[in-house]
Amino acid sequence: MSEHDRRMLAEFFDVPESELGGPAEKSYMPTKRLPLEKGWVDVPRLALSASAGPGATVGEEIPFDNFRFSQRWLREQGLEGADLSAIVVEGDSMEPLLRAGDEVLVDRSQRPFRDGIHVVRLEDTLLVKRVASQGGGRVSLLSQNLAYPPIEVSADEVEIIGRVVWKSGRL
Repeated sequence: MSEHDRRMLAEFFDVPESELGGPAEKSYMPTKRLPLEKGWVDVPRLALSASAGPGATVGEEIPFDNFRFSQRWLREQGLEGADLSAIVVEGDSMEPLLRAGDEVLVDRSQRPFRDGIHVVRLEDTLLVKRVASQGGGRVSLLSQNLAYPPIEVSADEVEIIGRVVWKSGRL
């Protein structure tokens, strides 16, 4: 591949030329960002993780990268880009549905609660769990992996951060 072609591809895919067979870069040089094309939405990937296990302490919501989604696809899913963020799953309590290292798209929009997979804050811990209403102001935080027992709490003890609406991960 010619140097010119490699450089163009590296800029297009926002990767270092060394990943495309070019010489290794000697110092950090950020690649040029492409302008956001019409019809696409950048969703921030946050430097946070939600535990699918014993718990992950809450950190700062600092984006380090983005996932790019089709605006049309988001609209078809009933999602708004400004209400979305992506975080990493830690632990094995949600296996096989969610595995350690998967990234989940969290819809933080204000909607009426419904049972499902949510990112929640319990005290100072972020968790990703199936949340089920038990009535009487109580909820269960359920794991997919049956080795983990349900966590029963009062609804006012848990803060629902958002609903998990998409996941990425390795097969």
